[in-house]
Amino acid sequence: MTLLNRPFSFLGGVDPKTGILTVASGAEGSSISGSVLAFPFGRGSTVGSYTILQMKKEGTAPAAIINAKAETIVATGAVMAGVPMIDSIDLGMLREGDEVILDGENGTLELPQVREVNVVTCILRHDGRILVLKRSQNVSTNQGMWAGVSGYVEEGEQPLETARKEIAEETGLADFELARSGEMLKVRSESRLWCIHPFLFDTRSAEITIDWEHTDYRWIYPNEVDNATAVPGFQQVLRSIL
Repeated sequence: MTLLNRPFSFLGGVDPKTGILTVASGAEGSSISGSVLAFPFGRGSTVGSYTILQMKKEGTAPAAIINAKAETIVATGAVMAGVPMIDSIDLGMLREGDEVILDGENGTLELPQVREVNVVTCILRHDGRILVLKRSQNVSTNQGMWAGVSGYVEEGEQPLETARKEIAEETGLADFELARSGEMLKVRSESRLWCIHPFLFDTRSAEITIDWEHTDYRWIYPNEVDNATAVPGFQQVLRSIL
């Protein structure tokens, strides 16, 4: 898969005779011939539709197109050339070179080499501050980074059940109350797609006992997280739940 991080014009952005991207594409020298091409949305002249058709005739067209938001020029060109196309895809979930399985008729996308993992992230709040914990070298991911209370949702568990269990295990707290639950967030990190279930809990106690998963903890104001090296997606969790 070829991934472009900015809007793309087929007219001027690619040499239709070779399928090689030009300077105007932002990825000069790459070939999109026979590749799945992902970019946010199309731009430029309506001649871009006919450029896609010309590429199909030249045998240099992409195998499929993925957009965050479809627009008329690219959509029309894809239909004319018979190139499968889907949109409404979060490009943040994709990486250059990903293997993808795309179904243009049903508008679905699969990433066979990426594993989806369900986890909880719990934000504990006390007197306007939130708890962050520094992950130890004994955990399997994101060692040395700051995070909330987190853990894998085991088979047969509900996320809220996991959240309460992890808080008790990782902090020793028994007195905490659910303040809010958020919509599931998806965050890509290497070959994993983290499906994060966020929760906000209030606690009257700031005294905690950390376990082997962490080496340190702090109560900080939410805006101080920007100054910490946090696990991927932590800022998104805070924005969604606070």
